[in-house]
Amino acid sequence: MPEHGGPSVRRRRLAAELRRLREEQGLTGEEVAEALQWSASKISRIETSRTGVKTADLGQLLDVYGVSAQHREELLALARERRRKGWWEAYTDVLPPWYAAYIVLESEAEEILCWSPELVNGLLQTEDYARAVAGAMGAPADPPGEMTRRIQARLRRQRILAGESAPGVTFVLDESVLLRRLGDEQVMRDQLAHLIEAAALPNVSLHVLRLAGTHPVGGGGGFVLLQFPPVPGIGPASDVVHIDQLGRSALYIEGEAETYQYKLAFRRLVDESLDADRSRDLIGSVMREMWS
Repeated sequence: MPEHGGPSVRRRRLAAELRRLREEQGLTGEEVAEALQWSASKISRIETSRTGVKTADLGQLLDVYGVSAQHREELLALARERRRKGWWEAYTDVLPPWYAAYIVLESEAEEILCWSPELVNGLLQTEDYARAVAGAMGAPADPPGEMTRRIQARLRRQRILAGESAPGVTFVLDESVLLRRLGDEQVMRDQLAHLIEAAALPNVSLHVLRLAGTHPVGGGGGFVLLQFPPVPGIGPASDVVHIDQLGRSALYIEGEAETYQYKLAFRRLVDESLDADRSRDLIGSVMREMWS
């Protein structure tokens, strides 16, 4: 089901594991709450990831569920791990909660699939292009210092493309993205040159969907599908689909049946797009002929 928040993968999986352990013991949330003298709503909030679980509270839950010593340590370590701060903490004064939540998920992904029908994806934007996007969306009303810090955060995100544990990232851009002016010719020329440079990274695959080709997602908007490595001590983590919304919000989709449909849609997008070499050639051609 869609969600308008975005706890980390570890927190979501920890919540799911606590729910599984309770059900394995044949207990209801109300029975656990009564045993610990908590409210039933507290159990519900923990099991649905609406709130995190304190280490002390987690220990009490694991006592009730009779968890083995080894699994207990794995889950406690998982709870401590989620409290580590990331680089984005320095930007929480200018990042809306939904954006900070997305950065957390993005930083934990091992595979990222991005469909961009309108703009260059944020992981590939140059600083000048990002400023032009902000201007087109009406952001100039924000204080200049605040806008600068937001753009700095966006550029900082891009380091995951070349880090030691960089995820595999596949981008599909609609051809219109290459043709849509944001800023002046220099901004667009530099942006397209940056796309060619990023496409050379070993973990990046960049494809362009031609305007003359088939649109396999039926006019649907852009989305990012995040896939994650197994969570230690628990197992596989479910995929998450992130969809930008108007009004500076975001939508998260996590149900397996729903995320699988997005995965199939993305495969069709790749199949209908130019391969990596021809996409690079097209980007270079547009850069020279339209933005020279």
